[in-house]
Amino acid sequence: MARSWYAVHTISGHEKKVSELLRRRADMMNLWNVDVFEIMIPTEKELVNRNGKRAERDRKVFPGYILVNMYLTDDSFKLVKGTSGVTGFVSSGSKPVPMEDYEVRRILTNLEQSQEVPKIAFNKTDIVRVVEGPFADYTGRIEEVNPDREKVKVMISIFGRDTAVELDFAHVQKE
Repeated sequence: MARSWYAVHTISGHEKKVSELLRRRADMMNLWNVDVFEIMIPTEKELVNRNGKRAERDRKVFPGYILVNMYLTDDSFKLVKGTSGVTGFVSSGSKPVPMEDYEVRRILTNLEQSQEVPKIAFNKTDIVRVVEGPFADYTGRIEEVNPDREKVKVMISIFGRDTAVELDFAHVQKE
């Protein structure tokens, strides 16, 4: 019997709680490092702007799922299925289907190589208020969004004329 990775469906938002509970139950039943070896919640770093400040947070790559590395035995199957918050395995019929090796390698490689991904909270034509810099308290309409540089081009009315101003994501807020 081969050790494989299985995708386990959980209640969305409870992935961390389910993985901790599953780990504790496996310890109590003496199945940890015997039938169950690793539990993973794939996440990647994401940059978000909150109140004009940049913050980093973990974003779940597969919300509602955890990945479990285990031997599929009757005991390990009952352990996972009987854990509070687990709604089931990703399966074909009633039999859980192990993930392919190339899928697991690709997920692990992407997680290792993942960089901070800025969350784009702005769209063209959004009305924004400048919160920082020489144009603070002015409002304007976004003409262009550049997610790579984390900048927006905003049309601000200065002395009765529309003027294009390039600002950082952190310097503007949606109205």
